[in-house]
Amino acid sequence: MKLSVNTWLLIGGLTLLLAQPAFSKTLEEAARQASRQNNNAKVLSARTVQQQQRRVHQVKVLTKDGVVKTVRIPDNSQKKKQPQKAKPKR
Repeated sequence: MKLSVNTWLLIGGLTLLLAQPAFSKTLEEAARQASRQNNNAKVLSARTVQQQQRRVHQVKVLTKDGVVKTVRIPDNSQKKKQPQKAKPKR
């Protein structure tokens, strides 16, 4: 079976799309994502914490096997701030 160029481009595009990590903007989106990533696990708790200079959503889920897992998802909802230049003294 011979595949056309368009088919190969579609397959390649879908592969790239699925391979990229999904970043959440809100805590609610992060909780849904953590649940989906763990076979629709039950969300026990969710919070956003500061780790070094970035914010991370921490979501605790209960898997169907009865295991509690903590999933960490970067929070990309913040706009990156430009460093302010020091004003020269006069």
